[in-house]
Amino acid sequence: MTCWSSGGWSMTNLVAYPVLLCFGTGIVELLLHGRVALQRAVALLASLSGIVLAVLLTYTIWTSGIQVQTAGGWPVPFGITLTADLFSGLMMILASIVLFTTLLFVFRDMNPDSERTFFYPVLFFMMAGVNLSFATGDIFNLYVAFEVMLISSYFLLSLGSTGPQVREGLKYLLLNTVASSIFLIGVALLYGVTASLNMADIAAKAAAEPGNPYITLAGILFMVVFAAKGALFPFYWWLPRSYYYVPNAIAPLFAAVLTKVGVYGLVRVFTLIFIHDTGFTHTLLLALGGLTMVLGIIGAVAQHDFKAVLSYNLISHIGYMIMGLGLYSVLSLAGAIYYIAHHIIVKSGLFLVSGATSRITGTTDFRNYSGLLASNPGLAYTFLALAVSLAGVPPFSGFFAKFALLKAAAQQGAWGILAVALAVSLFTLISMIRIFRRAYWGRPSGQRIQRDRKDYIATLTPAVVLLALSAAMGLGGGHMMDFALAAADQLMHPNVYIDAVVGR
Repeated sequence: MTCWSSGGWSMTNLVAYPVLLCFGTGIVELLLHGRVALQRAVALLASLSGIVLAVLLTYTIWTSGIQVQTAGGWPVPFGITLTADLFSGLMMILASIVLFTTLLFVFRDMNPDSERTFFYPVLFFMMAGVNLSFATGDIFNLYVAFEVMLISSYFLLSLGSTGPQVREGLKYLLLNTVASSIFLIGVALLYGVTASLNMADIAAKAAAEPGNPYITLAGILFMVVFAAKGALFPFYWWLPRSYYYVPNAIAPLFAAVLTKVGVYGLVRVFTLIFIHDTGFTHTLLLALGGLTMVLGIIGAVAQHDFKAVLSYNLISHIGYMIMGLGLYSVLSLAGAIYYIAHHIIVKSGLFLVSGATSRITGTTDFRNYSGLLASNPGLAYTFLALAVSLAGVPPFSGFFAKFALLKAAAQQGAWGILAVALAVSLFTLISMIRIFRRAYWGRPSGQRIQRDRKDYIATLTPAVVLLALSAAMGLGGGHMMDFALAAADQLMHPNVYIDAVVGR
């Protein structure tokens, strides 16, 4: 067992616990292979424990500052370091919440044969990679975390092993393998310049050489890597088809969490390490964010399938997050953080509604059915509320997150990206209303698969929970914005992060 310094295993330092919880749960699930009822119970308990640990960690950061753990007693920068700031803590909370709600849907919708094929161990190993991505303070460990996620997510994407799944899964694997190779080149380049893998130490040394072209080149390589993993223009082409074939039960987790790890990577390195030529790097990010918004929404309005529309909308709204990073101010980063939180909650809720609708109709193509409002009003109105939240209508979370981004753009005179953001919001609303009109409104038609009331309520509950969270984030917008501003202030002052790690 690895020995952790800085408080050992005490509750005063929780950085490693969410990662270890998921790894440990994955191992336990392996030992319980084939015993589905026990695996479900362990998975649900672990997901709830993950929420508690992430909240405790974030509260500790809020009250005591950035938390750091080092492995084996090695001093920084030589040992492996785990570091969590407010942004990291928030991401762990959100990932844990989505895991919990996804599991509730999995228990109702997942094919029992798929549950028996190492589904639960792989799911928790993937979540361990997700949490490690948020917690690591080491650039090579970030690469390792991405590889853990890649292998696990490929397995989950291929559940069922249909021809289209295998084809799109291979595309997903190929792109991510190329991105991982570029990632390693970027890590090697940074190590060659700074002789360090610790991100805080790299940032301190990069600050001493602001004109070093190799550091700028490394920044471009990392931009490519995280743009590919986060489905940013021009690397977004893999996502719509790949996510279309993800089993309905776990599509919410893929849509809400996996792409956000790429976004998190961009925010982390372009607020900590690559901040010495922002006129070039962050302007480029702003342009990529705008193009991602536009091309994603064009794809969304052209689709006739529930999951396809949501997948293209997912791409489009990643652009808003990158917009906040590209504008590079405390307010814009706060807006981006708020928007990430909003989008993770709302998008997973929409994919859950898509899965619930598919259970009733037997398809995600809304040209084949209509009028579900009459027979399933709870499902229809849950979708409508989540849809208007995604589009940015008050009082839901999307309005306040988007308002902060638009205000930041106006303050900087970035009228072009402001106009793009407003136009994309309008077309997002159009694409969502189009689903509502075709699938839920009108005269009932299309074949129905009968479900009992208990099953229907259990299937819809996870989406309702997420809708309630979106409403709470909107009604408590002032508190949420205070948190986002505090997290953004940490990001805009990288010396705080560096001092917390290197100054130990």
